[in-house]
Amino acid sequence: MAQELHKTAIIDPAASIADGVSIGPYCVIGPDVKLSWNVKLHSHVVIDGNTSIGEGTEIYPFASIGTAPQDKKFKGEHSRLEIGKRNSIREHVTINPGTEGGGLVTKIGDDCLIMIGAHVAHDCQIGNNVILVNNATLAGHVHVGHHAIIGGNSAVHQFVRIGAHAMIGGMSGVENDVIPYGTVMGERARLAGLNLVGLERRGFKKEQINELRNAYRMLFAPEGTFSERLEGVADNYAASEVVKDIVAFIRNKSSRPICQPRSDQAA
Repeated sequence: MAQELHKTAIIDPAASIADGVSIGPYCVIGPDVKLSWNVKLHSHVVIDGNTSIGEGTEIYPFASIGTAPQDKKFKGEHSRLEIGKRNSIREHVTINPGTEGGGLVTKIGDDCLIMIGAHVAHDCQIGNNVILVNNATLAGHVHVGHHAIIGGNSAVHQFVRIGAHAMIGGMSGVENDVIPYGTVMGERARLAGLNLVGLERRGFKKEQINELRNAYRMLFAPEGTFSERLEGVADNYAASEVVKDIVAFIRNKSSRPICQPRSDQAA
């Protein structure tokens, strides 16, 4: 497939532009940018830095991709931004590359939808099939698991981990790690249960959903310490792959505590 490069686009000669790429009016492409086959840029897209964009990704007007991180510690180190395949990045989205303090790379997986005005800060790691709804913002070093949904106008604190298949309610401020399959909401977000609708839509079996429900009740029951309850869940559901996801997530090292339910919702 031939390239389609609009005459008003400013493309550095050193940029790597694959066959089938479409670059619309008034786009600006820096020298260290790599655009893979069938990438489409609508008008007024700016892509800079050491940025690679995977096959079939589509970027809409006024997105700013790969410009310098919003971090005073950044001193111009040669960091990277890696965006995977078949992503849809909508208008006014901003995505920054990594910093020395976070491994020098920001990564976005495949088949993600990043809606209008969303922000992905330096050193974030985003899995596949993730949705960031309008104006969702991720601070630096946030990790988001596969199939998670970050609701509109929400804000995620730096270094927070969002587990796979989790759902963040709109207008939530997320300061703590969110377990896989969990749902959180609130001005200072608290765990509000499991993402049952999402699990059903993605074809999880009834048996798996029941295992998650029972494990959730045990994990956040009022009796005993959290560590004791976690070990109980691990022992009682050792054969459940979905419950093991939650146990492994909690046991992994993190600088943030686990988001908990309100006391009146613990069971």
